[in-house]
Amino acid sequence: MYRIQSLHIYPLKSGRGLARDHMSLDRFGPRGDRRWMLTDGQGRFISQRDEPSIARLSAVPHDSGIKLSIDGHSLAVPAPAPGHTARVSIWSDEVTACDAGDEAAQWLSEQFGRSLRLVYMGEECQRRVDTEYAHRGETVSFADGFPLLLVSAASLETLNSRLTQPVTLDRFRPNLVVAGCEAHAEDEWRRIRIGSVEFDLAKPCSRCAVPSLDQMTGEKHPEILRALASYRRGADRQVYFGQNLVYASGGEIAVGDAVEVLEAR
Repeated sequence: MYRIQSLHIYPLKSGRGLARDHMSLDRFGPRGDRRWMLTDGQGRFISQRDEPSIARLSAVPHDSGIKLSIDGHSLAVPAPAPGHTARVSIWSDEVTACDAGDEAAQWLSEQFGRSLRLVYMGEECQRRVDTEYAHRGETVSFADGFPLLLVSAASLETLNSRLTQPVTLDRFRPNLVVAGCEAHAEDEWRRIRIGSVEFDLAKPCSRCAVPSLDQMTGEKHPEILRALASYRRGADRQVYFGQNLVYASGGEIAVGDAVEVLEAR
């Protein structure tokens, strides 16, 4: 039987992940996942693709905001008021977010040596999932495009068998890790149920440079993507690992939950 091995959220887009025993799903995705984001002076999103050292930035939510920590320095940032808005862009989407203020911007700019601002996606924000893959008006947080990413533990084992130094799954930044199936079995799933929640597997996840970055240091190891490309390159020349998920209604899932395949490709 397939089961959930681990669950993860990433409170700040491109910041460090947090493991969770339980996960609540709301209209943005996992509750607390990628609701915060860094932007440049023009409101464009900043990720590890632009600034690999963001991998060292920890972001831990609390009742009134978020605590940022890096290299022994930390700052508690309160959730911004809804009226402090900023227009920001993430890929081809433009959304209205809440700006977290000048203190957070100054602190982040000092830590990274460049002008940065911190924004928050409030409850009033509406960012739609690409309708080519989602047809029920699903919305998403500041994640790249989909509410959830699923990978299997066996898929990582197969990759590690091709590497001199094994890597951990945090490089692929999944929300759901499934155990008990064969490597890349998730490629053949079309619809699954975990607990009481049903998910559609919308599309495979094409991989950028982030899996080559050590998620503790930001150091780059290009051999990881080279190894993955040697057997996971599609006809479109993209390299794929994991599956993007959407769902119509939220709920609760937990580590140890069974993963039932309702429909295969």
